[in-house]
Amino acid sequence: MHPHAHTGNLIGLVRDKAGDDAETMYRIGELSREFSVTLRTLRFYEDRKLLSPKRVGSTRLYSAADRERLKLILLAKRSGFSLSEIEEILEVNDQDHLTRDATEKLIDKFKRQVGVLSEQKKEIDEALDEIGETISYLESQL
Repeated sequence: MHPHAHTGNLIGLVRDKAGDDAETMYRIGELSREFSVTLRTLRFYEDRKLLSPKRVGSTRLYSAADRERLKLILLAKRSGFSLSEIEEILEVNDQDHLTRDATEKLIDKFKRQVGVLSEQKKEIDEALDEIGETISYLESQL
């Protein structure tokens, strides 16, 4: 069993419903295209030990578990988490069994991020309103 392939963690959130064949391997280019990330990004995640593909010569081969892990990294990134926060999330996620305490910490981390994003959304909505008023004013001057 792959070290990240256990249950009771966040991988269940990103696992494909059809379920990948655990033996399926992906080349770096396939994952790059599928998730619209650069090869450099994937190599960067590898350098940071967030992903650990197998090496066959100079070829990187990613397992189904690596692919799920990448999906989790990208979910956290889209959610606005910093790289160090993503590393913390993965560290907690990698435990063999998520304890109640670890689960509560993850919930707290994600709820705090909801607060951060909600505040950013409010600021963006206000900026959009101001821009809309500015456009209306300028158009009235034509």
